[in-house]
Amino acid sequence: MKASHFFIRTLKEAPADAEIVSHKLMMRSGMIRKLGAGIYNYMPMGLKVIRKVEAIIREEMNKAGAVELLMPVVQPAELWQETGRWDKMGPELLRIKDRHDRDFLIQPTSEEVVTDIARHEIKSYKQLPVNFYQIQTKFRDERRPRFGIMRGREFCMKDAYSFDRDVEGMKQSYAKMFDAYQRIFTRLGLNFRAVNADNGAIGGTGSQEFHVIADTGEDAIAYCPSSDYAANIETAEALSLIATRAAASQEMTSVATPGQTKCEDLAKFLKVPLEKTVKSIVLAVDSAEGTPAQLFILMVRGDHELNEVKASKVAGLTDFRFATEAEIIEHFGTPPGYLGPVKTKKPVTVVADRTVANMSDFICGANQEGFHLTGVNWGRDLPEPQVADLRNVLAGDQSPDGKGVLEICRGIEVGHVFQLGTRYSESMNAVYLDEKGQSQPMVMGCYGIGVTRLLGAAIEQCFDDKGIVWPVSIAPFQVVLCPMGYDRSDMVKEATDRLYQDLTTAGIEVILDDRGERPGAMFADWELIGVPYRVVIGERGLKEGQLEFQARTDSEASQVPVADVAKTVIQAIEAKLKS
Repeated sequence: MKASHFFIRTLKEAPADAEIVSHKLMMRSGMIRKLGAGIYNYMPMGLKVIRKVEAIIREEMNKAGAVELLMPVVQPAELWQETGRWDKMGPELLRIKDRHDRDFLIQPTSEEVVTDIARHEIKSYKQLPVNFYQIQTKFRDERRPRFGIMRGREFCMKDAYSFDRDVEGMKQSYAKMFDAYQRIFTRLGLNFRAVNADNGAIGGTGSQEFHVIADTGEDAIAYCPSSDYAANIETAEALSLIATRAAASQEMTSVATPGQTKCEDLAKFLKVPLEKTVKSIVLAVDSAEGTPAQLFILMVRGDHELNEVKASKVAGLTDFRFATEAEIIEHFGTPPGYLGPVKTKKPVTVVADRTVANMSDFICGANQEGFHLTGVNWGRDLPEPQVADLRNVLAGDQSPDGKGVLEICRGIEVGHVFQLGTRYSESMNAVYLDEKGQSQPMVMGCYGIGVTRLLGAAIEQCFDDKGIVWPVSIAPFQVVLCPMGYDRSDMVKEATDRLYQDLTTAGIEVILDDRGERPGAMFADWELIGVPYRVVIGERGLKEGQLEFQARTDSEASQVPVADVAKTVIQAIEAKLKS
């Protein structure tokens, strides 16, 4: 490809609304252009990267036995009403009506549609297992779209759905997809990690996320360097930091603590370690209409943070909300800041984090404004609590697998695999006849990759002060030829055209910059765009029998004999693709 036949437009400065590196560099390099909030045009340079990502995904999905189809972007509401997600999904689900006033939606995912296909097309156990996948546009009406394509509203996703006869078959399909994902992200040239995760709105039993490791990642990942344990911090198991509860050694005492509503301030005021304090978070669960909400008080140590995903797993708290101040005063007799589990005004359910359950002589609110209790002990001063894992893990915590301590890094979620089970097949009556002629629900798995999100994630991991540093496997072009005076020197033009032909014939994706730009501007453009290799062709070098060859990550160019340049480029690219 000659640059004059392509569309290249770079910017010196990023738009003011570009907040993170990938957004800035994709705008500056001409990969994307904003159309509306969270909606982008993918320009020719960006589309080339997307197509490369898609090609790798397709190859590995096909190799794993998945079968490609294509489902509509617009879906009828009736299918989502069958599963209950029409009402359960919030405003992120973009609902529309057609001219006949019938309800439709712009798909954020396709569990309902693919299950509808399965229930109509699959009748017998002989047709199972099967795994359908698509690469298709999705839309989620984000409240605050930001970070360019990382948190956009319209995006491209690969979603796959497996159907099996039983749980064992589903686990085998899940394992195949997990392995395929490992191959996909390895081929993309990314540093990634698979972590245990929460199923969220998709439902089902177990799931794992794939994260590209990047300092700018939105998600915190807990992992053990000396084992394979890794989990999103939402689901990382937090063990008790206290092995056994010590005997009480203090009397419970009410202490005046005016204005000390936060554990950090309270600990300083009382001159005690923060670890001796316990914070109280009050949650509410609405009951039947006309009856008061049920209140729960969740107890975590003063230096810990409540994990809301874990809280939602506690029996009775699936649909919790934070209690209002009026509800808190009604049940505790005091506004927030002085709450505790001892002698509440009205009954509440007390749930203690594992560490708090093993604490003795701790400090908590006295349910009286301006006062806290010291020397509080379970069993003596209040009943034993319900115990649950409620907190976020911290670096240095013991790994749940017992093989070391946890560290925390940041990651960008780019893939997610779920064991759905019969969550959708039962609600939509997607059944098959087994060997005995008995009707059985199909057991499902689902598997997603954010195709366009991968571009942003790759850039967040691979960039420098000059621009993008694409992995060779997904770079828009693998090498750029930069001739000095292509339109003025027959020697340069002839040598450049010959090298271009040799590389193209060898299957190398090469772009020849024939735009006539000054060397500094030309080099800056391709460093910004992130092409992995560059060859500079000039009259002086040709006369000396040498050309400049430089990898995007090299600080200086190397001199390579003219006769060896094509071979050098090819070997460098092949080595990267194999590594």
